[in-house]
Amino acid sequence: MGKLVRDRIPDIIREHGGEPVVTVLGDADYRRALLEKLFEESTELSAAPATEVAEEIADVLEVLRAIATLHGHEWRDIEKVSEVKRVERGAFLERIHLG
Repeated sequence: MGKLVRDRIPDIIREHGGEPVVTVLGDADYRRALLEKLFEESTELSAAPATEVAEEIADVLEVLRAIATLHGHEWRDIEKVSEVKRVERGAFLERIHLG
């Protein structure tokens, strides 16, 4: 079973003498693969030691950017929506937990 990889991974495999089997996904399969990738990267983030957190956050961010693009959203527009929500509802900095 394959998985979604970053765009340059097939080239990197070739540079190291391999021959990757590549499929370009249609919209529905791409969306499903992105959501699977988001889960994968989030799981890796949750298990990452402090020294690797920034790298794992970067992976999650790249998947989120791709999801936004797939749905026709510019990343700067997502950031604007995020800022509005932050102003209206706050962030997660105060560590408030209900329950």
